[in-house]
Amino acid sequence: MRSRYMHVSHALIAAVGFTALTGIGCPTASAQSVSGEAGSPGATTTIDGKQLPPSPPKFGGVIKEKASESQPWWAPRVVPPKGAPNILLIMTDDQGFGAPSTFGGVIPTPAMDRVANAGLRFTNFHSTSLCSPTRAALITGRNHHSVGAGVVGEIATGYPGYDSIIPIEKATIGTILKENGYATSWFGKNHNTPSYQSSQAGPFTQWPTGMGFDYFYGFVGGDASQWQPNLFRNTTAIYPFEGNPGWNLETAMADEAIHYVKQLKEIAPDKPFFVYYVPGATHSPHHPTAEWIKKISDMHLFDQGWNKLRDTIFANQKRLGIMPDNARLTPWPKELPEWDRLDFEQKKLFIKQADVYGAYLAYADHEIGRVIQAVEDLGELDNTLIIYIGGDNGASAEGMLNGTPNEFTTFNGVAVPVKDQLLWYPFWGSERTFPHFAAAWAWAMGTPWRLPMAPDLASGQPVTGWRARFCPTLS
Repeated sequence: MRSRYMHVSHALIAAVGFTALTGIGCPTASAQSVSGEAGSPGATTTIDGKQLPPSPPKFGGVIKEKASESQPWWAPRVVPPKGAPNILLIMTDDQGFGAPSTFGGVIPTPAMDRVANAGLRFTNFHSTSLCSPTRAALITGRNHHSVGAGVVGEIATGYPGYDSIIPIEKATIGTILKENGYATSWFGKNHNTPSYQSSQAGPFTQWPTGMGFDYFYGFVGGDASQWQPNLFRNTTAIYPFEGNPGWNLETAMADEAIHYVKQLKEIAPDKPFFVYYVPGATHSPHHPTAEWIKKISDMHLFDQGWNKLRDTIFANQKRLGIMPDNARLTPWPKELPEWDRLDFEQKKLFIKQADVYGAYLAYADHEIGRVIQAVEDLGELDNTLIIYIGGDNGASAEGMLNGTPNEFTTFNGVAVPVKDQLLWYPFWGSERTFPHFAAAWAWAMGTPWRLPMAPDLASGQPVTGWRARFCPTLS
């Protein structure tokens, strides 16, 4: 299928994203069908989806005083309609519209390119500009306030719309698809469990496994070290990084997702999967491997600075057809320094920050590409709906003017001088740091938008979608 560019309103993209998922394939949802021998353990049925969970069917067997005179009967197992697609929903974190090569950026993102070139680019998708709210809206298909996510979970209040609780009657896409017979899983960031319920004491009703996801492998909260994350398998804390130098969550979660999908298709080849794949990248801390830092640093993508980068991205976007030829780039804000006015040490530090960020995005995209390739290797690509959202928000300016080797300095209002940050230069991105880049890089990564400081950094997010066989809900 040839690549096409589409400008859609945020309402339409929300409908496409959610309706496509809840439509679970081309067959009409109301066309209920039963297969197999009625009453046998192997009997299956589709459902009309008007009520979840569906009402239990009336017992169809016979019960007498003697077992020899009785007849057992099993309710048919709910399955999706024949031909229902697998679904791979991918979303990165704090990425910025103009960061990936797919949308004019200089950072190579071949996995996103692959999805875009085989499907559609959506260039006018809007998020809420905050992690928890965007994610709550995405997995429920509802306004974030209606599912308790008016703010990020860590600053939730006891008021309606802001308590970080997703009501049980407002089911997630995980619940909807699970009740329709899908295998559902969640890998990576979970920023939708209330912070006061995020310990192993529970309750777990607001954890992924309590919100319709059969399997969860990831961390709970707004961010985590990719070297030593607060990692869970379902609701059990695990520590695979201990005694395992070089371990990184970006690779580990890709390995886990690939294993999950392969195992499912070996055991139940006809059962479609819904994989919600949400890496911590590129939210701070920027933690790529040393191999990826070297790879991107050797490309010298950011040596000319943020002003030149913004111009380059904008020109690329016009070339790609994402921006019209007569569009003009907004002026550089006076609150942010011009690159040519910086001294040598400032430029040295800021280039390092951008190289590590670029390496983090490229690394995450590479691991996403491994997951997509695994789906193809299983022979499932032609029946898989892939939605790849480039960031739940825009690029984050939480690093303040100079960036920081530790994100928590920002939260405490401490600006770290450049000369002090240079002490961490050789280790930037390693387990010794919890780093973030300078705010001017966030402005450049958000090209073409005129972006104020965080949290209002989500004027638009890049989205690609790919399905070899399109259903009416997507066309």
